[in-house]
Amino acid sequence: MAQRQTSHFNITTAPIDVMACIGLVTGPGSGGVDVFIGTVRDLTQGKPVLRLEFEAYESMALREMQRIVEQAFAKWPVHAIAIHHRTGVLQVGDTAVVIAVSAAHRAAAFDACRYTIDTLKQTVPIWKKEVFEDGEVWVSAHP
Repeated sequence: MAQRQTSHFNITTAPIDVMACIGLVTGPGSGGVDVFIGTVRDLTQGKPVLRLEFEAYESMALREMQRIVEQAFAKWPVHAIAIHHRTGVLQVGDTAVVIAVSAAHRAAAFDACRYTIDTLKQTVPIWKKEVFEDGEVWVSAHP
């Protein structure tokens, strides 16, 4: 019997609960769960980062996340995908994004997880501003 595919999306200003994201995709038929956790780092190109600020066009971002998940389901035999992204002001060490993917086997989970985060950064209308001591810059996902 085929596993039902499920997905979960969230854009929030609240801290992301990584274990809750994993719980959303874990199931008895899933032999592999792959998780990407994107955090705020302290340096960009040798410059100390004070904080990041994320903004989103939320309704469009959620629709695009749904499209990415549908594409991943079409490409790999995955069971569930969760995408949670934070907006607002984030400090160094904060979690900005979590992608969790489950599948019967690890290869599909790894491939779909990488595809999901890479495509999210390219197509989802979420923008990042890096703030430094001497200024700030809006950052392209793939400069």
